[in-house]
Amino acid sequence: MTYVTSLKCREADCGRMYPIEPSHICEYCFGKLEVDYDYEAIRASVSRETIEGRPPTMWRYREFLPIDGEPTVGVQVGFTPFIRARNLERALGHSEVYVKNDAVNYPTLSFKDRVVSVALSKAREFGFDTVACATTGNLGNSLAAQSIQAGLQCFVFMPADLERGKVVGTAVYGVNVVAISGSYDGVNRLCSEIADRHDWAFVNINIRPYYAEGSKTYGFEILEQLGWQAPQHIVVPMAGGSLVTKVDKAVREFVTAGLVEDAGTRIHGAQATGCNPISAALKAGEEIFTPVKPDTIARSIAIGNPADGYYAIEAIRRTGGWAEDATDEEIVQGMKLLAETEGLFTETAGGVTVAVTKKLIEQGRIPPDESVVISITGHGLKTQEVLDGRLREWPVIEAKMDEFDALLEELTPAVYAGR
Repeated sequence: MTYVTSLKCREADCGRMYPIEPSHICEYCFGKLEVDYDYEAIRASVSRETIEGRPPTMWRYREFLPIDGEPTVGVQVGFTPFIRARNLERALGHSEVYVKNDAVNYPTLSFKDRVVSVALSKAREFGFDTVACATTGNLGNSLAAQSIQAGLQCFVFMPADLERGKVVGTAVYGVNVVAISGSYDGVNRLCSEIADRHDWAFVNINIRPYYAEGSKTYGFEILEQLGWQAPQHIVVPMAGGSLVTKVDKAVREFVTAGLVEDAGTRIHGAQATGCNPISAALKAGEEIFTPVKPDTIARSIAIGNPADGYYAIEAIRRTGGWAEDATDEEIVQGMKLLAETEGLFTETAGGVTVAVTKKLIEQGRIPPDESVVISITGHGLKTQEVLDGRLREWPVIEAKMDEFDALLEELTPAVYAGR
């Protein structure tokens, strides 16, 4: 059974309804479409107990997802670890910090596995045999892997200068990889033209309303894993801005369904200083962002013209949150801080989120006695090169006990001083 009622224009002064089909733009005002649900029916049919009785995957929240019946792709995706980060708490001088860790998601170690599993399940329902995307890395990895599992033809379009780990993590599946000179925004423009010409399921174009709904499960899991409570703050990385809006939607949907109480959760956005159109607009008091040319090591979130930037600004403002950005050096320090305190290796986007959380705490925007969840959305193995020359040198010795004794004598003061 599906609880989806229609697609709906997201513009407040429009709100026109559309049938459930591969479409993403309102033909009247050119606003973005999103999936709408029968929330009264959901509230009557779902409970904490029914959700807890289901397998530990993102599909335990299927009433809130836009597919008919059971999923056919990505049935094992989701329900990733949620930890109390006590060592990080001490480092940040904060009393209650949690980490939601999608760096170990199945099958490709990022939160994009969630959105792709929904998109491909829906693409199958629509009868598509070819799927495609524009990507900054993680989406391409996930689409390639899950298209193979689903038996679908796949095209992945990406900037030619992406991190090698991201490129290899897509090409290894044997799908059609097309590298394009220039930034992601140029890749995305080309994909929009291709989508008009070919009858393909572009997950972040004509299938985008369904694809984006998968991000809500990241938020749903936070609420359940926190003991069916909403935290007071959630810090989310921003590329196209969609994840911020869907985490906000997840909180509102669980409140509407009676699954959690409204805690006034504030949603905060995190960007790299070298690609910060959303955070810059918020800090300048603007409602509309100005596109920028990306220049940052955090390439997975380097989108200079974010598709959901306007809606991200609205969600952050409405919840009382804020947005900040981090320099390349602060990004690396954020990656190292999470690794050295909690033993978690995050990619550059996670370094952005940790660094921005630190800033928001220092600014007093996240008070020291209020709960905060840091969103980690991808694994550090994908962006190892940014750490070249930025880690402590390790010694090389002969396999002799006297050389180790000498090394230990040299290292012991530093070891006991906490490196």
